Amino acid sequence: MRLGAFSVGDAYPKGEQGRDRFAELLDLVQAADRGGLSSFWVAEHHFHPGGLCPSPPVFLAAAGQRARRIRLGSLVSVLPFHNPVEVAEQYALLDQLLEGRLNFGIGSGYIPLEFEGFGVDPESKRERFDWSLATILAAFHGEEVQSAPEAPRVRINVTPRQKPHPPITIAVQRREALPFVAQKGAGVALIPYATVSGLDELAEEIREFRASLPSGVSAPVRVALHVYAGERPAAARRALQNYLDSRLATQSTFYQEKVRRDPRHANAKAVEESGFALIGSPAEVAEALGRFEEVGVDELLGIFDFGGLSRTEVEGSIKSLGKLWTEKKG
Repeated sequence: MRLGAFSVGDAYPKGEQGRDRFAELLDLVQAADRGGLSSFWVAEHHFHPGGLCPSPPVFLAAAGQRARRIRLGSLVSVLPFHNPVEVAEQYALLDQLLEGRLNFGIGSGYIPLEFEGFGVDPESKRERFDWSLATILAAFHGEEVQSAPEAPRVRINVTPRQKPHPPITIAVQRREALPFVAQKGAGVALIPYATVSGLDELAEEIREFRASLPSGVSAPVRVALHVYAGERPAAARRALQNYLDSRLATQSTFYQEKVRRDPRHANAKAVEESGFALIGSPAEVAEALGRFEEVGVDELLGIFDFGGLSRTEVEGSIKSLGKLWTEKKG
């Protein structure tokens, strides 16, 4: 199992203003690169402080100048919000600038405010996603495509460095979507703290995904969860509670529904007890990572920079855990 990093890019809690969030994100990328991690991913969000990166391609292009080894990815590009030809152009150019290190993560969106802001009916998101993905893949392959049904056919003038296209990962928060993703032969990204009750249920989802893959096709399973490996676990637990409170405030629909079914999941302690937040010494966290490898996770994406943790804590956590995990895997 590989160890990467994922940032939602959430704003700092009240009282933590004055810090440069984007500078810290770029430093985090460098720490992941130097710490031996496999990848770094950033979320796309709009109109609320739960995520401050409206354009992953812009951020990842800057990150690629700071980190020359690590793979960089979107988690996710929200396809229903954008013109698919423009998305194809931006990510094709990004893959060229990154010299073939792009991981193209995509999804259909889940926060009501964002759909409202773009004037998109959430009921149409599946149809929009399917059409956009087909258009983007055709554009990546150098085929003529349309940005809208009535638009003229065009061919983008820059295609990705990776052929036939960068690796695709689709984020899933509904279990019934797993066969749909598997049938496309794409990798899947899961955010279990927001959707499932424990490691056994996560293992069931992974088995279901792999059973639905076309014959002879393999696709990676990625799982993102909060990780802190250091000497101040109490501070990390407070930061995790800050983060969970912010997700509820920004109407993170799947997490809201999980909390509605069982209010205990609004509590950081319950998330940690479920196994979907790993907090402890580097050795303790490295041991806990092994449980995810056992249930079939191919790449664990640590959310290291949550809830206003200091830059020192975040970078120290990445470097110490990255070193231990690299040594463990040989």
